[in-house]
Amino acid sequence: MDAFVKRLDSSSARKSARPDSKQDRVLEEPPTKKAKREEIYDSDEESDLDLQPGSPPLKPLPSVRRVNSATSGVEDETPQNSEAESELPRRTAIESSLPEVKSGKEALEEYESFKASQGDDNTTSAASRLESRNWVKGKTSLYVDAFNLALSTVLDQESHLFDEKEMYIFDQWSKLSYDAQFLYVRLFLRKTATWHRIARLRYHDDIQDVEAAVKELQRNRDLPPGSSSSQPASESTVPALASLAQDQCVFHESFTFADTSEQFITDVEEAVGLLNLDEVKALAKEAKVQGKNKADIAKSICRMSSRQVGLFSIGLRRSSTTGSVDSPERGTPEAESPGPGLGEDSNRRKHFLDKILAITGPCIRLSLPVFRLFERVHLVFYRSTEWTEKSLTTIILAKISKRNFPKYVVSRSGNIFASRAQLLEFETAMRTEFAVDNILEFNGPVTEAGFRQIIDTFEQIYPRWKALLKEEQEKEERVYESGEGAYLRRLNPAHPYTRIVHKAAYVFGRLKEHRREHALLTELLDQRLFHLARRGAWYQRKALLEEHYMYALEPVPTYKDAELQKKHWKRIAATTCETALEDRDCHLIYHYDIQKRLVKLEKQLKIPKRLQHDFGHVRLQKPAEHFVEGVQIKKDDAVGKKGRAVSTKTIWVDEAEGGGECSVEAMCLSWYRTQGWKGYHAEGGIMRTLFAYLFFDILFLYIPNVFQTAYQTCPLDLHTDAFYPTRASEINHRLVEIANGGAARLIEEVDRRERENRTCVVGLSWDYELKDLLELADCFDGAALAAVCKVMAQEYGQRGGGIPDLILWRTEPNKEVMFAEVKSANDRLSDTQRLWIHVLTGAGVKVALCNAVAKEVREV
Repeated sequence: MDAFVKRLDSSSARKSARPDSKQDRVLEEPPTKKAKREEIYDSDEESDLDLQPGSPPLKPLPSVRRVNSATSGVEDETPQNSEAESELPRRTAIESSLPEVKSGKEALEEYESFKASQGDDNTTSAASRLESRNWVKGKTSLYVDAFNLALSTVLDQESHLFDEKEMYIFDQWSKLSYDAQFLYVRLFLRKTATWHRIARLRYHDDIQDVEAAVKELQRNRDLPPGSSSSQPASESTVPALASLAQDQCVFHESFTFADTSEQFITDVEEAVGLLNLDEVKALAKEAKVQGKNKADIAKSICRMSSRQVGLFSIGLRRSSTTGSVDSPERGTPEAESPGPGLGEDSNRRKHFLDKILAITGPCIRLSLPVFRLFERVHLVFYRSTEWTEKSLTTIILAKISKRNFPKYVVSRSGNIFASRAQLLEFETAMRTEFAVDNILEFNGPVTEAGFRQIIDTFEQIYPRWKALLKEEQEKEERVYESGEGAYLRRLNPAHPYTRIVHKAAYVFGRLKEHRREHALLTELLDQRLFHLARRGAWYQRKALLEEHYMYALEPVPTYKDAELQKKHWKRIAATTCETALEDRDCHLIYHYDIQKRLVKLEKQLKIPKRLQHDFGHVRLQKPAEHFVEGVQIKKDDAVGKKGRAVSTKTIWVDEAEGGGECSVEAMCLSWYRTQGWKGYHAEGGIMRTLFAYLFFDILFLYIPNVFQTAYQTCPLDLHTDAFYPTRASEINHRLVEIANGGAARLIEEVDRRERENRTCVVGLSWDYELKDLLELADCFDGAALAAVCKVMAQEYGQRGGGIPDLILWRTEPNKEVMFAEVKSANDRLSDTQRLWIHVLTGAGVKVALCNAVAKEVREV
């Protein structure tokens, strides 16, 4: 397979099934694909604020809807309810590692424009078409080629992960017509938990016969007899996880690629969801029910279908009196009534169901077992549970783009999952983790019952977690080379298990079971394999427990007096802080708080002054406050985009640059320039450029499995906690070189080699002039620049944002660098911004809070 096929990744896109009114059909609903945009306390580099006693209830995250491309062909009836819902989900790892590419119609047009021939050779593969740039409209598609490329790559290298029935399904997939494959892939990338009306599938430009493609997908296919069947999970390796995680990729005697509405839509609640607002109103008018909105009206219709007896739902029923026999209407046929009870209710519901389905017409939905199977293929291909439509196509668009990429060794191991059992266990572990996330993050304030459910889950996975830690430690000592283990461990079941253990420690804290919490934190710190970026938070919490709680929970028999007990545990807490500061994996962002705690403990213990730690050299300076006066413009008729609220960004007059309109940051930057400073409004862009220059060779150092395509702008582990420990030796040597004043030389070498080609590297903008970069590096204190680079190396994904708005430097009267965070009225610093201010001031870099003050307000 061409080197192009060598890699992708992400974190964990979780899929949740839509609840059904019937308990026995919960597993029959395909899950809605949704990527978590932001986790409350679940990132690999999180704050430990969530572990503080008495912390407020966790807030649910807003649901993130799958964003359809501009070429989508299914009409989306769901209104955009809020600005939050319409925000794009965060980028997956593969999207972050590849260059920015066009999307939607632009991407398809670019893809088509590259076809060099119109040959009609059906034997060519997606990979060969990509290599030869031979695409034919109506015969091949960007989406289908990307989908098939992922499938063929996995089957070429890792077919041992799939059983006989699954291989047969893949063979049946390859025999589908182009139209059927195209329709399946486009629906696969959409909201798979919903039904789609066949009449509204707007793919006529790409599919010759939509109805034929639908019938081909919905046709029932027999599986070969006697073949093995997918099991939910290996009972020998995974404990029973109850209903928290179940493998849904189970096949029996037959399968379909898509479900039919006639067979699977059997209740009014599900059917009414297919109607748009106007159709729901029309049905409600006929049923004589009302409601405030679509959801309200739908509930009323569902209640009506279960309660009211209508003539058409139970049949016409004549009275059996003698008078009626002589009635002039005696010729009217008498329909038999089903009679009271269950029959009436069934017919009423069937009446409404038939009426709704008559409005919608036939519908299609992807079959869950096959959908799950293809999800598993993508998990193996991307080495991740999180991917989007862009993940599927970005890799192809990156290849056909006319760009230059860095030179590095492409490597994709075919044995990341040694066996099918390990893959299934990883899937089960991910589903279990998502179940825990769902309780803590997605369903409002957590009740004690929810906390207890998480504890039960922890008790189930704990023995397996300990066994996997032991196995992985043996691999680290005997098998792994070149630091490859750090990234591969993200695909080990122990990785999600460790996150569950971490969350269980949090739950024990919320339940005031601090003794168990302390024991768990000790175990988490004893291992150095998973979630190293959390070690600082674990140390902080452990020291807090030892300082305030443990003396009462684990008294030492030697000491009878309570004050002596407290002093004993405070000494242990001080030792914990010292250990944290000496731990190479305790990230720099935690040092300041740990140092403060250590100094406080030593004073309480009355340690002699000469033996106390002195952190005066890193004591934080309070940011200077600057006030910049300017003319603010207010527009009375301002209207937000798409009817949303008006943007809170203020508009100012740039008096120093000709009096035109500008942002508040540009106005403040002009003021600083009048004070002799040079600078950019970069918001971290120039620091990411400097980081790319200074760590260029380390970014593209050979590490197995982090470069799996030839078109990456960074290693796949850059945005994870595996990047720093995997290259710790090289990074630390480079930091010493920078601290000793070697930054300018490194920048010049990379610029001389790469600028002409404008090589695509993450964070690097070639728009910055070399002269400015060299001058900035020269004005930076070497140790300060090294400290900033260390934070970015340790937490690139989390700390790429939050850097102050303006970066300023000057050579006279002294060489000096200053960062300025610009704030207008009512603006406040975010937690990430405060963290960066701590890092910069702790490194000795000057930081200013620049307050924009309106000396005049002009209304236009």
